Amino acid sequence: MLSPALQIAVVCSSNQNRSMEAHNILSKRGFNIRSFGTGNRVKLPGPSHDKPNVYDFKTTYDEMYNDLIRKDKGLYTRNGILHMLARNKRIKPRPERFQNCKDQFDLIFTCEERIYDQVVEDLNSREQETCKPVHVVNVDIPDNQEEAILGAFLICELCQRIHSLEDVDNDISQLLLKFEKKSGRAFLHTVCFY
Repeated sequence: MLSPALQIAVVCSSNQNRSMEAHNILSKRGFNIRSFGTGNRVKLPGPSHDKPNVYDFKTTYDEMYNDLIRKDKGLYTRNGILHMLARNKRIKPRPERFQNCKDQFDLIFTCEERIYDQVVEDLNSREQETCKPVHVVNVDIPDNQEEAILGAFLICELCQRIHSLEDVDNDISQLLLKFEKKSGRAFLHTVCFY
């Protein structure tokens, strides 16, 4: 059974677009939310597909923003990256890597199957200490700004429905099946233990 104040995490690759959009919307709805990436480095689109901007997870959103203004303010304004970074730095100082966080969550949403696999692998590789369950749910969200917004609202609706369940551990699978039919999306779901 989950506590009334769900501890929620949303995870994408670089903790920039999809996870931060969900972080933004869920925090405005009063959820206890954190967001993460699973990549080794933070990648943002560059002047061409084969030339991304690559940063360390220790780099702040503000530093990325200023770097991109210096490189090509027009390009990064037109493609929405500066707007995204401005939103991100209002939410938290820098991206965070999921594998470096040892906090416990009730519910973890991932934004693509590859990220889901990485999160589940990381959780299963940790030594179990409390045997507290965590539900990991994948919601496939294409990595663009429009889909990130739609995906964030979908995750928010799922959180609201999960929060209202009387017995989350027994009822979440049925809820996800109903939500798959309603949304036309397939969800992956597993339970890991801390």
